[in-house]
Amino acid sequence: MASILDLSDTPIYTIKSVALQTGIRPVTLRAWERRHDILSPFRSDNRYRLYSERDIALLRWIKNRLDSGLAISNVANELHSMIKDGIWPDMIPAAPIVTPGKVANPPSEYSRQLFEALIRHDEARSGDLLREIHSLFDLPTTFMQIITPVLVEIGEAWFSGKIRITTEHFVSAYLRGKLLSLLQAYPSRRGAPYLMLGCAPTEQHEIGSLMLSVLLRSEGYRVEYLGADVPLEDLTDYASYEHPAMIVLAASMIEAAIELKKMSGFIKKVKPLPVFGFGGAAFRATTALKDHVEGVYLGDTLIEAVDSIHMLLPVNSRSARTV
Repeated sequence: MASILDLSDTPIYTIKSVALQTGIRPVTLRAWERRHDILSPFRSDNRYRLYSERDIALLRWIKNRLDSGLAISNVANELHSMIKDGIWPDMIPAAPIVTPGKVANPPSEYSRQLFEALIRHDEARSGDLLREIHSLFDLPTTFMQIITPVLVEIGEAWFSGKIRITTEHFVSAYLRGKLLSLLQAYPSRRGAPYLMLGCAPTEQHEIGSLMLSVLLRSEGYRVEYLGADVPLEDLTDYASYEHPAMIVLAASMIEAAIELKKMSGFIKKVKPLPVFGFGGAAFRATTALKDHVEGVYLGDTLIEAVDSIHMLLPVNSRSARTV
């Protein structure tokens, strides 16, 4: 039987394509990569993971070992030992791919349809679309390529007078409710790095912080979401006896970003000192603001923020237990 080493290592497959070919969910692939050092997919210019034929074959081999009753930690150790000794597993024959009757639309089309449903205040259609989106795409794709473009288009439509402010409020409230439900659907893990997330003082736009909270919980972090317009003094007083490993605040408005300049004076009172991370549209629009806030700028996108937090606070899967 052919060795997996004989296959191409050219990165061409997205994580969604790999999930379809292997039957392994994207969230599981990312968790294995982070916790067990299984595969190191190539990162494209937009930070998305790309996998090779060799990667896919390795994942099929891993899944076959798991199906035989082994734990993922044992399989990971077995694979690392084999590769260290110069031995590569044999290829596992691929199961036939069943072509679904309905071909999924690209994310941009779902974004367009969701926008149209939301500005009609059509909750039933919006709910149907979100359920379909959730079944087809992973969370980063859903947030970055579908929901974020919807929010941008809603803002532009309101600014140009194409929709009323009541519609903008409806959309924000509707998506906020869906994201809160999704956040609460993920378990809180005792022993995992504990983060407090929210919005800077005066900041009312919280969808970005909510999406980051959901992504981090899905990655195994213990996340407490504190909402919009978080007072710095109250936040740091609360943190002084809850002891988070990290505090993350977002600002989409320049006024709110300026408020974060005061954070250094408050956070020094918290012992042990947590990491302070910040981000949001205000810092992308006025890059000089980053230099006036003491802390770690987490990046320009949700994906960059998650990656930055992984580097600062790796998740130890052995110590994380569901609360």
